[in-house]
Amino acid sequence: MTLRAVVGLGSNLGDRLVILRAAAAELARVVRLEKTSRVYATAPVGSVPQPEFLNAAALVRYRGTPEQLLDALLAIEAKLGRIRREKWGPRLIDLDVLWVEGVTLETARLTLPHPHLRERAFAMVPLLELVPDAADPRTGERYEVPPGAVRAMPERL
Repeated sequence: MTLRAVVGLGSNLGDRLVILRAAAAELARVVRLEKTSRVYATAPVGSVPQPEFLNAAALVRYRGTPEQLLDALLAIEAKLGRIRREKWGPRLIDLDVLWVEGVTLETARLTLPHPHLRERAFAMVPLLELVPDAADPRTGERYEVPPGAVRAMPERL
């Protein structure tokens, strides 16, 4: 099975742009990286005080299942030094399967599309940059950008 998917990338610790680029390079070793979005600066979600995030997305083709793609993303996070301490806390790198074309899934490990996708401009803006006609596979409705501040940076991954 070959999946067409959008992977979200985020970082708010260390040299964020260098970390995002390293994650994209590692991602390209396990998927066919079709294109990447611009980089966006965004405020963190939740009540934990932390620095601003840099976020981006990658449109990929992956031979395997969505859960195997998740495993590959978790391995990249670990390789780059991510340590999971608190939910929605600061992180060196965060990689998420945001959307897989035509796929819905709900398991203990993975929900597709990402359960908070429609609420998060920092995920939806780069996703729609890459796949402007992306639609919710449950309803067929085209995605729209929700309210939320995102600031486009001049850099790309």
